[in-house]
Amino acid sequence: MPIINENTVLNALRTVTMPEEGADIVALNRVVGLTLRAEAGGAHVRFAIEVDPRQGAALEPLREEAERVVGLIDGVLSVAAVLTAHRPAPTIQPRQAAAKITLDGVRHIIAVASGKGGVGKSTTAVNLAVAMAANGLKVGLLDADIYGPSIPRLMGLRGKPELNDDKKMVPMERYGIRAMSIGCLVDENASMVWRGPMVQSALVQLLRDVAWGELDVLVVDMPPGTGDVQLTMAQKVPLAGAVIVSTPQDIALIDARRGVGMFRKVDVPILGIVENMSYFLCPHCGERSNIFSHGGAAAEALKLGVPLLGEIPLDLAVRETSDAGTPIAATQPDSPQAQNYRAIAAQVWATLERRD
Repeated sequence: MPIINENTVLNALRTVTMPEEGADIVALNRVVGLTLRAEAGGAHVRFAIEVDPRQGAALEPLREEAERVVGLIDGVLSVAAVLTAHRPAPTIQPRQAAAKITLDGVRHIIAVASGKGGVGKSTTAVNLAVAMAANGLKVGLLDADIYGPSIPRLMGLRGKPELNDDKKMVPMERYGIRAMSIGCLVDENASMVWRGPMVQSALVQLLRDVAWGELDVLVVDMPPGTGDVQLTMAQKVPLAGAVIVSTPQDIALIDARRGVGMFRKVDVPILGIVENMSYFLCPHCGERSNIFSHGGAAAEALKLGVPLLGEIPLDLAVRETSDAGTPIAATQPDSPQAQNYRAIAAQVWATLERRD
């Protein structure tokens, strides 16, 4: 079977020249959201071309030429390209440098977010962090969901964090991850009846007053939505990017779109979208069922010009290991699900390294 990868596609697209600019669309960084979905006999290719919105109609021949040259690659089963407008400049005030929280020793801070609850965001954040550690990185995990912390349960954390000689909290450690959550400080059944300023203050304390040490990546599990916590993180923390988690159905994708829009407004790069509960594979007969539809996140990623990082199936083992505090990426590393998370982790890290 022919080997098709990102470089193969980009090399073909280097033959497509942008009118009036005298350079190819790859050299001009106009190709975005490139994804390849492998299938028996080859791969399906999707990508977008960033253009000035005023030139959209005039550049339709360019889009067709891009599809044509990629379609000539041996093993490409289908190809779809869309024209997308340049991202608008942020419309809010620039973040104040003096208000930024700096974490010495932490190279990258990334947010895992969703526009709505119930899409498996925290499970994704935990398994992404564990997968990054399995890939050889030093990883921290911060639970930024003050009202509904779930990291202690998902990670199987027990006890309270200790203080070091500098009076900073020492993060809990499990599966090679340094983790911290408000859930490690209060009773699991306690209701957090706090107003916005108290929540923001608690979040800042969890960032600044924890001895994170040397980390390649700090993964932040954000609360669902686009509220105060998300804005606090974007304005006070130098986020390297955000991973958006969604399920395939339209109602979830609408909220995912809002999440992407919010991060773009505060100038935080989108690292990609993860389609969670993408499909159900029967463990008995192997039949695949698209319970929540399928492919919606891939189409949305293409439309927004961001990568589709992966498709995670609705799987009993993922649910059982999450409930038990034994994330599947750590306890069943050879499973297809764990390998999915490791592939997503590798893509995210590669993007962070390119931007570093």
